[in-house]
Amino acid sequence: MLSIISPIMRIVEIPMLALQRLLGINKLAWVFLLPNLILFGLFAFLPVILNIFYATTGGDNVLLADRPYVGARNFGTLTDCSNFLDPNSCREDKFWRAVWNTVWFVTLQVGFMVGFSLLTAIILNRDIRARGFFRSVFFFPVLLSPVVVALVWKWILQREGVLNAFLDWTGVGGINWLVSADWAFGWSVFISVWAHMGFYTLILLAGLQAIPRDVYEAALMDRSSPWRTFRRITLPLLSPTMLVVLVLAMIKGVQTFDEVYAFTGGGPGTATTFIIQYIYEEGFAGAPRLFGLSAAASLLVAGVLVLLTLVQLWANRSNVDG
Repeated sequence: MLSIISPIMRIVEIPMLALQRLLGINKLAWVFLLPNLILFGLFAFLPVILNIFYATTGGDNVLLADRPYVGARNFGTLTDCSNFLDPNSCREDKFWRAVWNTVWFVTLQVGFMVGFSLLTAIILNRDIRARGFFRSVFFFPVLLSPVVVALVWKWILQREGVLNAFLDWTGVGGINWLVSADWAFGWSVFISVWAHMGFYTLILLAGLQAIPRDVYEAALMDRSSPWRTFRRITLPLLSPTMLVVLVLAMIKGVQTFDEVYAFTGGGPGTATTFIIQYIYEEGFAGAPRLFGLSAAASLLVAGVLVLLTLVQLWANRSNVDG
């Protein structure tokens, strides 16, 4: 094998040496990065640019050449409201229902996600029996497909499902979990936390294990209470990792689509219709297909996510500097 590889490497070495003499050793790294940068540009920057073009054009034609320029009309349609807190007062009321559903979903989901993930990470970081087994158990739902997760829980929660069969057996009586708007929304939050908590637990567990043990030993020698140790040592040293988890969980929460769509289809009514489902239905599932409105909504969501991320990074930097 070596006798085959060596001649090939000598051939490759010729143009690489020429590039090194031409560009210099410092700029040669860009030659190796160029293929990845091209792929990243094709699949990241180019879609964003195309999205901007679609957001400023109208009609239901796919080709940009066949789409008339409308400027900011699509953004105006989405933001045409007399009261943003009341979707019924908005021209595109379904969009604002999806926005407020997403806001409530992200608030509850991220709060429960971070809280339970932190609690689980602290427990799994302790010297408990079968610690490796429990770590695997909590991480296992992350490995499942979102559609599989949704279908399994739908099978459990449907009117003739496993949970209602158990409630009927105990004499409590079954509940139409997926027909009630409040129950459907609550279960959507629960399922999302259950499915993704293991990923954030793993990140927080790594952050906890990176904290030096001698800091805790010093706190123990000073007879610091467990709560004081957690508040004065664990949380401050874990704050950079917590910020990463918070940002990732928030972005993931806003992008929630496949689990909830397979679980409830956005219903009952629009109770579990979130912003990504609105974008999908307006651009691909509706008739006519309003690509411009869908693209404008996606750009608004992207702008809000970037703004929230910058605010969180600024807040974290202020805490560090303070």
